[in-house]
Amino acid sequence: MDLKNNPTLKSSKIRVGLTIGDPSGIGSAITLKALKILKDKADFTVIGDRFVLTKAAKILKLGYWPAKFIDLNNVNEKKFQFGKSNAQNGKASLEYLDTAWELLKRHKIDCLVTCPISKKAINLAGAKFSGHTEYLAKKSGSRNLVMMLLNDKIRFSLVTRHVALKEVCTKFTRKNLEENISSTIRGLQLLFLIKEPKIVVCGVNPHASDNGVIGTEEQNIITPAIKDLRKKFKGVTIDGPFGADIAISQATKGKFDCVVAAYHDQALIPLKLTDFDSGVNLTLGLPFVRTSPLHGTAFDIAQKPALANPSSLASAIELAIKCTLNQKRA
Repeated sequence: MDLKNNPTLKSSKIRVGLTIGDPSGIGSAITLKALKILKDKADFTVIGDRFVLTKAAKILKLGYWPAKFIDLNNVNEKKFQFGKSNAQNGKASLEYLDTAWELLKRHKIDCLVTCPISKKAINLAGAKFSGHTEYLAKKSGSRNLVMMLLNDKIRFSLVTRHVALKEVCTKFTRKNLEENISSTIRGLQLLFLIKEPKIVVCGVNPHASDNGVIGTEEQNIITPAIKDLRKKFKGVTIDGPFGADIAISQATKGKFDCVVAAYHDQALIPLKLTDFDSGVNLTLGLPFVRTSPLHGTAFDIAQKPALANPSSLASAIELAIKCTLNQKRA
């Protein structure tokens, strides 16, 4: 698997929209740090609250400021504190997303990079919100969106996302699996320019059920789905179901371009173990490219912005630029 098969950034004219996420999280700190490194790589528009970014910049002693900045001025300065989750900050972070969506609709930006939000804070603000992916699906009317998680060593696409483990098997249907694999193949072809992707599907159960001894999802769902999809996508390799340990091991050695994971932690644990800093979340199935860093708001260190590592956000920005360029060339 070649994760370096994307164009260079030096000629990029891509217009990147970047939301700072929850104001009280590390979004402002990693935004300032990442853009100081990548400021010449694209045309950036940052969406957030000027007071919050100024406060973070002062603590960090950073002189750099985004050239294009949309200030929504939606944070109460007297009550604001880094590291404090509340309804006001949840409402503000949702308004950043709404503004970014309007920019995308009006073709003012080409792609979107989102800093971490707090689902709890947004729900405290009265909005039913389960994540960026679901928000963008509703806004765009796009169906069959896929969460692809990747780093410099491996790619995963998730059949189920933020659901309790006890609900995974109820959500893991043949229809969902087939839609996920189909979207994954198209995403690899369009955004990574891999004409004939190689996919491997993880089993839901230990040892991929050991021929039906430990569960039936592999025999009843995965195997029939793979058989049908092989007929549909000629030239594409779709292997499995394999035990997750075998599938992931082979993918890290370059045998596969993407691993289809049954549930969230089946992907997140190996991703963060193999290379946390280059980890990125990429949404497949949208009419535009959207990425985010592979971590949360980090409220526990938000009051100390110097501790915030911008590497994952920088990787998300670089990937958004590369995939958008590929999308334009496809």
